[in-house]
Amino acid sequence: MFVLTGRSVVVTGGSKGIGRGIAAVFAEAGANVAVAARSASDIDAAVAALDALGDGKVIGVVTDVSDPTSCTAMATAVVDAFGGIDVLCANAGIFPESPLATLSPDELAQVLDVNVKGNVFAVQACLPALIDSGRGRVVLTSSITGPITGFPGWTHYGASKAAQLGFMRTAAIELAPHAITVNAILPGNILTEGLAEMGEDYIAGMTRAIPAGALGKPADIGYLAAFLASDEAGYITGQAIAVDGGQVLPESPDAVTP
Repeated sequence: MFVLTGRSVVVTGGSKGIGRGIAAVFAEAGANVAVAARSASDIDAAVAALDALGDGKVIGVVTDVSDPTSCTAMATAVVDAFGGIDVLCANAGIFPESPLATLSPDELAQVLDVNVKGNVFAVQACLPALIDSGRGRVVLTSSITGPITGFPGWTHYGASKAAQLGFMRTAAIELAPHAITVNAILPGNILTEGLAEMGEDYIAGMTRAIPAGALGKPADIGYLAAFLASDEAGYITGQAIAVDGGQVLPESPDAVTP
């Protein structure tokens, strides 16, 4: 229904997991995709795989979103390669486990630096190009954890994901006069490399708690990101949308039909 061919898209944290799923959907839709991540080897592997999916260009940019200078360099590289930036998918994030009782200042700072400041710095760096686009789109990857639910060991992560939504709402107001929309996707449990590391028992338990009866796929997040990036979604801004197979709906585990 909507066309993304030729759009210039930046996906931070795009070399693995949800970010790679987002990048793949845009590549398949014919967009020019820039994969930004910290690891050059992960970027190279992602670019090689994504390059075969569509007719658009795919590039990689080594980026540390917690560093505003690195974000500025990222935006410059993408504009040089594609001529502009139409869509920023600010997806980069980390989720190290640490109980509240032993959470260190450094652990807290690291999560906030990447998950919160990284969003702000990436948007600031891409903003001139998004304004020039005339149809700029910002899509943040938040989470159900923090804004809607909680989970032991992730107080710092939950706080960072809730903070993203506060940023989103005011950014949406400030950028609306430039025809830029700002929205957030709240993934539930999506089957990625990081989630696989949580172990089979964790995955089985989470699957039982999801009314849809299965964990999500990275592409499920990509499909919503692609819609929010389209012209047809131009009247949607400042919204947080859960993609979780209904995980947040049950009042208790007994409400989920086996």
